[in-house]
Amino acid sequence: MSLFERLKTAVIGPPRDPLAPGARHSLLLIAFLAWVGIGADGISSANYGPQEAFLALGSHSYLALYLAAATAITVFLLAMAYCQVIELFPSGGGGYKVASKLIGPYAGAVSGSALIVDYILTVAISMAAASDALFSLLPTSYHFMKMPTTLFFVVLLLVLNLRGVKESIKILMPLFIGFIVTHIGFIVTGIVMHSYNLPDLIPNTIADTHFTIAEVGVAGLIALLLKAFAMGGGTYTGIEAVSNNMQILAEPRVRTAKATMMYLALSLALMAAGLIVLYLIWDVKYTEGMTLNATTFQLILAQLFPDNAALNQIILTMTMFFAAALLFVAANAGYLAGPAIMANMARDDWLPHQFTQLSSRLVTGNGMILMCVAAVLVLLFTQGEVHVLVVLYSINVFLTFSLSLWGLVGHWLRSWRRGSRRYVWARLLLSLVTALVSTGILCVTIFEKFAHGAWLTVLITGSIIITCLYIRDHYRNVARRLAAQNQQVVLPEDVCVIAEPPALDKTAPTAVFLVSQHMGLGMQLVMAVMRLFPDRFKNFVFLRVGEVDSDNFGGPEKLADLKRDVEGDLGIYTNYMHNLGYAVDARHAYGPDKLAELLRLADEIHSEYKNVIFFSAKLVFENENFFSRMLHNNTAYAMQQQLHLKGMSLMVLPIKV
Repeated sequence: MSLFERLKTAVIGPPRDPLAPGARHSLLLIAFLAWVGIGADGISSANYGPQEAFLALGSHSYLALYLAAATAITVFLLAMAYCQVIELFPSGGGGYKVASKLIGPYAGAVSGSALIVDYILTVAISMAAASDALFSLLPTSYHFMKMPTTLFFVVLLLVLNLRGVKESIKILMPLFIGFIVTHIGFIVTGIVMHSYNLPDLIPNTIADTHFTIAEVGVAGLIALLLKAFAMGGGTYTGIEAVSNNMQILAEPRVRTAKATMMYLALSLALMAAGLIVLYLIWDVKYTEGMTLNATTFQLILAQLFPDNAALNQIILTMTMFFAAALLFVAANAGYLAGPAIMANMARDDWLPHQFTQLSSRLVTGNGMILMCVAAVLVLLFTQGEVHVLVVLYSINVFLTFSLSLWGLVGHWLRSWRRGSRRYVWARLLLSLVTALVSTGILCVTIFEKFAHGAWLTVLITGSIIITCLYIRDHYRNVARRLAAQNQQVVLPEDVCVIAEPPALDKTAPTAVFLVSQHMGLGMQLVMAVMRLFPDRFKNFVFLRVGEVDSDNFGGPEKLADLKRDVEGDLGIYTNYMHNLGYAVDARHAYGPDKLAELLRLADEIHSEYKNVIFFSAKLVFENENFFSRMLHNNTAYAMQQQLHLKGMSLMVLPIKV
């Protein structure tokens, strides 16, 4: 084992066997762990969502009571709407699947692209807000370390997730629990301490309402509330993450997902609404360099322990540490949900197929690495400014919400027209109301913040959509050409299993073919070798690796289908060559790393057969460019390099498509 491989194993862990009994089950999350790993994204928004909403009210702080109620109601509306998504799409995919199936594939591409940007920003904004919380406790002279610290934690979280989903969540769980306990404690304590202000809340809110109407009119009041409500839109981010990550939830998936959603909705509604009320009754003002939460907690501690500044500082430091830690946990949702969305889109040909591949630890490592790199670039571009990131973040969140919810509206309308009216009216009404709320927040956010950075989100998301359209068009063209080639390969009708096939002579010249699921491509490779080397080879050996990816790792039945396909393909090659009078050997293997499995099979063949040449095919395009090379794996050339280093010969034959 090389030094790099030993270091990789030490940091990430040893490879896992995807076919081992219980391998998949050991990676699945129960509702509580899912609440920690996935729900943390939603709950962490309490660190910045309520603050942005409250500050948007300006001097009309008593209108915050409306915001607190609207926030709690909206959280539950969205949670109930996404429970419908969970029921309709129990295999996962969330907003991408909803838009694709209920509206159309292009709507799915828009939703999926928005979700990818959303989860990149989840990592970026969570880490930036975590640094803000930590550095709120330090003098401004130390703030030059904020960006390096943020980037370090982005990379650290990548390493944890590359080790495995459950491992990262178990490590982060104490931090999550610490946040819940400390913040709920402050909310309850702060409200109790100023409970004498509670009877005046409603009269003061009514008075502030009348004053605002007199000042700017009813339309101005509504505009102010809508603006504040929209600016707090970051509060609702992460609610959709449960439906996006169904594939990592323990069975029964739907029940586990609904329980997770219940935990998330209750904790987020209590946290967000409670913090807004806390700001109001403590009359909190923004302090430069500190979050509203930190300022509020400092006021509570100063009144609770007026003569013990040291104790106050210890408690505040601990609380803000847990706030930063929860944001660190929340960034984990980006590393979970983002790659899952990319894998779903890759299976539908919108993204490179490499994003469906699993790493040796059975996680979608390619997607996780992309999330990390993109989040680092976003943080560098925005300098980690949370108020900028919130704007970028909220637009795509509510774009996805809106597409999903209007998709649900269409679904329930079609169900109503088909006569399935039991409970449909209630679900239709819920979807319609939530869709209107979500679309309203989206429009207000774009209108208010387009010139302040929202244009960048629109530009980035639009660029991804255009790229997805190009990729899908390329893959579909290649698929059509391969299908046409498959039809040209006509096997003789009398190909059958021969009772006594020719015997193998392991000292005779042997051709070894690396074949894939494309039968036509494999047959063209065989025929090309027979034309180039007539009567040269006496043995024909076929190597086929069943690649375990994020799709077929979804359950034992899918792995069984994979095995059946692999063995069926090899059976066709074997029978065909036997009927031509040749001795045949066929070997197969399964794993997430196709190259590693092929190398292992090649070593076996080379040790058994004395005169071996390996052959592989490589697709060649008329107008080959960077994208076409990126969209197709280079297994043939990588295999050639590895075999040459071992003293074995591999010929790569071009197959034009």
